[in-house]
Amino acid sequence: MKHPIACCAAAVALWTFAAGFLMAQTEPSNARNWLRAAPPVPAFNVPATLPEWKTQRAAVRVRLNELLGEMPPRPKPAAVRILQREDRGDHWLEKFQFDNGAGATVPGYLLLPKTATAQKKAPGILYCHWHGGQYRVGKDEVFATNATPVAAGPALVRQGYVVIAVDAYCFGERNGQGPGGVKELDGGGEMTAAKFQLWMGRTLWGMMLRDDLSALDILAARPEVDAARIGVTGISMGATRAWWLMALDERLKAGVAVCCLTRYQNLIEKECLRCHGIYYFVPGMLRHFDSEAVVALAAPRALLFQSGEDDLGSPVEGIKLIEEKVRPAYRLHGKSDDFQSIIYPRTGHVYTPAMWEKTVAWLDKHLR
Repeated sequence: MKHPIACCAAAVALWTFAAGFLMAQTEPSNARNWLRAAPPVPAFNVPATLPEWKTQRAAVRVRLNELLGEMPPRPKPAAVRILQREDRGDHWLEKFQFDNGAGATVPGYLLLPKTATAQKKAPGILYCHWHGGQYRVGKDEVFATNATPVAAGPALVRQGYVVIAVDAYCFGERNGQGPGGVKELDGGGEMTAAKFQLWMGRTLWGMMLRDDLSALDILAARPEVDAARIGVTGISMGATRAWWLMALDERLKAGVAVCCLTRYQNLIEKECLRCHGIYYFVPGMLRHFDSEAVVALAAPRALLFQSGEDDLGSPVEGIKLIEEKVRPAYRLHGKSDDFQSIIYPRTGHVYTPAMWEKTVAWLDKHLR
């Protein structure tokens, strides 16, 4: 028999939970109050004709680059230093680094199938690692299963792809390499890096994407790579990097983003801003458009999203609205089938084996 005090405590706890739940249903949401009091977010709609859309598309891309901040020019691909070349049986593994021209050294890996040569060029993949609070992992994710159901780098190189991956700011070998040095590891370093970039008139997110674009420069310049067949993929932060990069650079011909198809107004309404780190917030963005405008810039290139229905960081209502807003851009190009968004029921923020199979099939279809 339960002790009466314990029963009383349980009853009080139940009553407190119920009262809180009812209050949440009746009181105005703080998030909605904040949104209601803020300047309205301009609606984004794809126009009715292709010429109008091309004009709008160019203007949105210019605005995105402005919002990301004033960034220095990217270094030349020739500036890369290959530190090590290792025979991995069916492929070569190169470890490299480059000075990003903004006070940081960017380390990376390139996996090169032995079948790829200057005479027989192979397609390329820019692999973007996730966040997950795993600051010590970074680019090494390509050899691990911390975020993916298989080790993505070896799996893709066996499919005949040249794969490149770099450490984002504050991750992998760059953990503790921010303005505060080794005294600021993990989230502390990430916060300091974000503060520094804001003072310089740019965003940490923009600088992360800038390093990714430098990696793309290196990949496209390799004589073994067919620069007309390059794709990008990743999960979570890596997925968000993937669809932003598709928006900013036409060289990426196909992409797969797993998780993190996030519409920002819906994220606010669900009171889940806590689900995303400081690194990717772009000041002033909602004064112009929400994330559907970024995703739409990928049209007409092939783009697949795979999302979990129960992923708090990507409210389903927002995903469906993005789909509705982006599909007209693909229709104008006659490429409706090249935009797909799959929502998996009873699935959270995970990368399942079924998702991996679809990722590889999508990349093979559009790049091989």
